[in-house]
Parts: sequence; structure tokens; C-alpha cells
Amino acid sequence: MTKSAILTAALSPCLLFSASCTAQPSPTAESTPFPAGTAGQSVTISESGDFTARSFGAFDEPWAAAFAPGTSVLFITERGGTAKFVDTLTGRLGTVTGLPKVDYGGQGGLGDIAFLPSEAAPTLQDRTVYLSWSEAGEGDTRGAVVGRGILRCAEADACAIENLSVIWRQEPKVTGRGHYSHRIAFSPDGRHMFVSSGDRQKMDPAQDPRTALGKIVRLNLDGTPAAGNALAARGARPDIYSMGHRNVLGLAFDAQGRLWDLEHGPAGGDELNLVREGANYGWPIVSEGDHYDGREIPPHATRPEFAAPAIAWNPVIAPGDFIFYSGKLWPEWKGQSLVAGMKPTVLVRVAIDGERGREVARVPVERRLRDIVEGPDGAIWLLEDREGGRLIELRPAR
Repeated sequence: MTKSAILTAALSPCLLFSASCTAQPSPTAESTPFPAGTAGQSVTISESGDFTARSFGAFDEPWAAAFAPGTSVLFITERGGTAKFVDTLTGRLGTVTGLPKVDYGGQGGLGDIAFLPSEAAPTLQDRTVYLSWSEAGEGDTRGAVVGRGILRCAEADACAIENLSVIWRQEPKVTGRGHYSHRIAFSPDGRHMFVSSGDRQKMDPAQDPRTALGKIVRLNLDGTPAAGNALAARGARPDIYSMGHRNVLGLAFDAQGRLWDLEHGPAGGDELNLVREGANYGWPIVSEGDHYDGREIPPHATRPEFAAPAIAWNPVIAPGDFIFYSGKLWPEWKGQSLVAGMKPTVLVRVAIDGERGREVARVPVERRLRDIVEGPDGAIWLLEDREGGRLIELRPAR
């Protein structure tokens, strides 16, 4: 059984969208019609009528999305090893070639996509692109990798990645196809790349400073270990920034320049963590959840040497990814975290009070949410999970 203490409670979706609390049926979400021939169409993703929603087609097991900085073009990876892009102003859909061969299966496949903020420009000129994916090893082993290449878009509906090469590997490669994590985030100063490296469902290596499993690593932009990582002085791998993680599927900096992660727990205990250099987050020694077979895991309160989560969920929300919202379209949400949930299917809003998180609202949605991205103008973009996952834009109701 999971721990009886519920660390955070789901509040009514009325707190998120007040019109959904009225006695009358909520209206169907509508949006401004798109230009003829585009992919966008009005959709309803929840009972709330307080926002407009429109979708752009369907994707094959989409996993991650990122805007090319300075543009309205959103790139989307599909876990089987393909990628597409959408011009969110026109609805134009395009394909991406030059992608790596991935080890597809379980949770593995093509993962994250990321662009350097320093290369922001109004057109899709040549720019650096980073990808993560699962790579096969010898025998029945595999592991995550990060690659870097150049994105070139010579045609309106086609882009290619050239000179793609692996710059970092999750070591050691092990059996199984779970908990790769492989999320990418760039530091606000543009000097470093952070990568989440899951425990690969092996648990104990998360406490082994000689492996990359169950860690967050800090790298230079070429994939080499960043100088001065605190754990290196204690005999750890030189790229390790923090350790004791399980399966980190969200990695983002807030407006203060602090790094946070969003982490899947076991049976209970999903976590939002403020990530500190050199800190150990305790997995699998402590957790706010328990093992799937019912064996109890001591909570963080029993071992104060391990960093405790800013907020934990029990029951879980099975988070896909999260953002810190700018407040451009919803000023009252400025600085809050918006979390994409897969089980239950919800969009969760979390207020940050210093170094703690506090869930303030959630809204049920129709399908599992794999990713969430803020657009250049403050619109929220949701990427649904699994085959046929839609890309959905949310804006305030007019």
C-alpha cells in the first residue's frame, strides 16, 4: 500500500476556470477561424468554457516539442524516430529528415528536442539543434544519448538535420527499455546544457556516483563535462550535477535562474524538485511513494541528509513535462508551474512559495498530456500522448 499521508490535494477545476462552476452547462470552446487550408480547428478538451482551444492535426506517439527561438515554428519529435514541425501562425505542417536510428520500444525512442536561445532569429536559417534518443548497445543493452547537429530548412515544408553526432552517452548501457528520462535544458547564461538521466529501472545505480544513471548532468554545449561540478571533488563522474533521481521527465529553469525537475515516483510520490548542485534526492533509499509490490520505502523526513521534494503527489499525476509560465496571457499565473499530467489526464497549476510548491488548481482534460510549451506570445501548447496525439493551443476566452 502507498503512504497514507496525501502530500498535496487536487483542488476543484473551478479555481482554475471560474465559469465551469456555474449551474448552466458550459459552452463549447471556440476560436477565431483559421485561414483556409490550414490544419487548425476548434476543439474542446475539458468542460470549461473559459478558454479557447484549437488543434493542429495528429502525431504518432509524440514525445517533445520546442519552438525554434524567434519564430512561430514548433518542432515535434515522435517516439518511433520521426519528427515534424508546425508553423503555428499558418498551420503549415512540415517534415524533418536526417534523424538518428533509435532503439524503439517500451519508453525508448526519439526523445527531446532543444534549440539554443542565443540563436534566436525571425527565420529558420541554419541553427544548432540538440536531440536525445535511446541507442542500442552490445547484447541486449541500451541507453540514452544526446546529439547535436545543424538544422537547415531549404523548403517551406521540409527541414533536414545535418552533421548530427552523439556528444553525450548515458553510461553504462543496461538491459530494459524504461526510465531513460533524457530531457534537455540550457542554463539562463547560455553556457551549459543540463540533461536528466533516469535510473533505467535499476534503482541502486542512482546512488552510485561512478555511473550516469539516476543523475542530472551539467555539460558544456559540446557535451563535455562542465568544469567545477561539486560532486567531482568527491570522486563522482565529472559530469554529475545532482544524484538520487528516478525518472526525470521535466527539466526547466524558473525566472530566478533556478533549476527544477519533475520526476516520476514509484507507487505514489511524483515529485517537483528544486535541483541544487551536489545534492542527493534519495532514490531509492527514500521516497514519498512505495514499491509497486507493496514494500514500503521510508519517506524523506526519516533521512534529512537527502533533499526533499518541493511538492509530491500521492496519488500520482504521472507528469509528462512542465513549464514556468511568464504571465503574458494569464497575468495571475506569472511564475507558476503548469504541469502536464497523464494519469489522471489533467493540467495542474502549482504556485511556488520560496523553495516549496503548492498545488492551487487542476483542470481535467480529455487525453493524456505528454508535453507542454509556452508560445512566443504566451499561448499554452499541449501535446497529447500516444498514437494520434493532438497539438492543442490554449488561449483565454475572449
